[in-house]
Amino acid sequence: MRIGIITGSGTYALAEQEREPTEIATPFGPAQVTVGAFAGAEVLHIARHGDGHARLSSGVTHQANVWALRELGAQAILGVTVCGATDLTVPLGSLIVFDDLHFLANRLPDGSLCTLHTEPGQPGRGHWIFDGPFHPELRTILLDAAREVGHEVRDGGCYGHVDGPRFNTRTEIRQLQQAGVTAVSQTAGPETTLAGEAKIPYALLGYATDYANGVAPDPTPVEELIRLVGESSGTFGRTLAAAVPRLLAHGAPAQNGTHFEWD
Repeated sequence: MRIGIITGSGTYALAEQEREPTEIATPFGPAQVTVGAFAGAEVLHIARHGDGHARLSSGVTHQANVWALRELGAQAILGVTVCGATDLTVPLGSLIVFDDLHFLANRLPDGSLCTLHTEPGQPGRGHWIFDGPFHPELRTILLDAAREVGHEVRDGGCYGHVDGPRFNTRTEIRQLQQAGVTAVSQTAGPETTLAGEAKIPYALLGYATDYANGVAPDPTPVEELIRLVGESSGTFGRTLAAAVPRLLAHGAPAQNGTHFEWD
């Protein structure tokens, strides 16, 4: 079973993978994928931002990344993201296994529609119909893995996608709070949507590094945010290392939802 892992800010490599990334050609440009062993499985790893955070959130090539994982045979994708909490009951440094998504714009960083179905008559074109956007069985695996490594984790929450690279105003965050958003970051909205279109089960694990603008009486110091981003890498690594064997034992999950296609 091949498992895709997509990491973000602060996590640019997986400990056991010593190979260099391979460039995979896609209709949406090249994707950099590291193929190698991790926690007893063959893992396809993509660092969204590239080595040294070369690409800001506004430059992440989501379509190419998901297309490449599908071409390489990923049967599930585990995504991780550092995020800003919009809910004061979320402790900083804790994990969130999201169960819902706020991504109204459905746009990629360049403003184009977030879809793999870009050409008229393209095979497989259609609509992804789901109850929840994140795969329930993968969610359970991530929750159990976090508990296994002894890290505080929240079961459920709404992930809010916001466009980068700037952070958000207090008014913008208040609007997201009113919509029920638990935490925000700048990359996982397109990733969730495209994985669904690609029929690859996907789940998202968040790590709260700060309280978003206006959420707490006093802003999270930038130094604390940077410290927690640094600590997130080890937490994600341990949690993923516990999740991967569980996923192997579970076997490839069925796709999330259904696809109404026109072929």
